[in-house]
Formats: sequence, C-alpha cells, structure tokens
Amino acid sequence: MALVGLAASRLTPSPAPRTSGWPIVRRNFRVYRSAWLIFLTGFLEPVFYLFSIGIGVGQMIEGFQFNGQTVAYAAFVAPGMLAASAMNGAILDSTFGIFFKLKYDKIYEGVLATPMRTLDIATGELTWSLMRSGVYSGGFLLVMAGMGLVDSWWAVLAWPATWLIGFAFAGVGMALTTFMRSWQDFEYIQLAIIPMFLFSATFFPVTAFDGWLRWVVEATPLYRGVALCRELTTGALSMDSAISVVYLLVMGAVGLLVASRRFDKLLLH
Repeated sequence: MALVGLAASRLTPSPAPRTSGWPIVRRNFRVYRSAWLIFLTGFLEPVFYLFSIGIGVGQMIEGFQFNGQTVAYAAFVAPGMLAASAMNGAILDSTFGIFFKLKYDKIYEGVLATPMRTLDIATGELTWSLMRSGVYSGGFLLVMAGMGLVDSWWAVLAWPATWLIGFAFAGVGMALTTFMRSWQDFEYIQLAIIPMFLFSATFFPVTAFDGWLRWVVEATPLYRGVALCRELTTGALSMDSAISVVYLLVMGAVGLLVASRRFDKLLLH
C-alpha cells in the first residue's frame, strides 16, 4: 500500500508555480534597448505641440478661467499635453505591439509553454505599456516645471495621475486589440484617438461646448485625464479629480479583465 501511495503521489501533478508578468517586461526591455530613438520621438511630439500652440498661440491669448482661477494659456494647455503624452505612450504598445506579437510573431504561444498564464501575459504587457507611458509623461512634466508652467505643489501627484491615464488606455487598448483581425482595423483606433486629442478640453475649456455635447466630451477618458492633470498642476482642485480617478481605475481594470479572457479564448482554445 505504501508503494501504491508513493506511485500515486508521483503521478499527481503538482500545482504550477506562481508567476508574474515580469518576464514579458524584461523581454520588451531587451527588444527596445537598441531602439531608444522610438521613445525619444514619442516624448518630443507633445513638447513640440506645447511650444507651437501653448507658447505661440499663447502670445495672442491672455488665458482662461479654470475653476475660479485665471490660468495663462501655456499653463492651461501644458497639462492637456501631459495627459495626451500618457495616452499615446500607453496606446502604442498595447495595440500595435500586441497585435504583431499575437498575429504574426506568435510569441505568446511560446510563453504559454512555460508556467506563465494568459493573465501573466496581460499584466506583463500592461506593465510595459505603463512604463513607457510613465517615461513620456515624466519627461514632459519636467519640461513643464522647467518652463514655469506648474503653479502648485499638488503637481507632485500629476505624475502618478498619468500612470492612471496610462493604465486606463493600456487596458482598453489591449482588450480592443484582441478583437482586431487586420492592420486596417487600427484605423478605428485613430478615429477615436484624434477627436479625443482635439476636443477633450486639451486646447480650450470644456465650457465652449453646450448641452449634450459637453456631456459627451466629459464622458471621454482623455477628458478625465486632462481634467485631473490640470487641476493638480494649477492647484484648482474640485470633485472632478475624484471622479476622474475612479473612472480611470475602473476603465483600466475592465480592460485588463476583458483582455485576459480574450487571451484565454485566442491562445488556449
């Protein structure tokens, strides 16, 4: 009986060791280590927008009223660019990068031959997207501070706020990518990103919109990020900040959950 028990214990599979998404992060770091210019271009784009629109157009506009405070135009636009840089950094890897690995490079099939699970893939890719987003927004926030466009000590929380923005967009971007069938489907991503960038109170106050259109704008994720960053960098805080935090957290969590389940369906069935 002892021999039978010993044989049975050897045949019973031991539970798989706990893993995480860090191997995915390390792999992505090694791939991008020799392509650092890609990161540089992503960082410079919002900086150029700030110089051309925030500074150039700002010479002709005195400023706007924001939550009862008069804010110079450059200081008004800069946090909008900060939120947009976080969005762009998260979207790039969570959409184009994942689609290529999923459909063409077939990396994830090899990953699943290890103890890693689909949830580890999703969290690893999300973490990498957040890191890229954090690099973009952190560098841009330093530029803002150097130009004197930060008016409050609350701005120290603006960088963590950009991680929330990156979390929201990376989660949803990753989830949507799992439904895409070809590169042409990415036109829908751009169709959503560009209007949000232009009309999410990035360059002018949301009060420019009336009625239901204003409600639509305020419901967009980039507006929630812009409002959060703008309140922190100007010190004009309101309940909008709390609403934005909850909105972005829920958006990212739902995206991560959907992406993980979609990876299960695409890679395990």
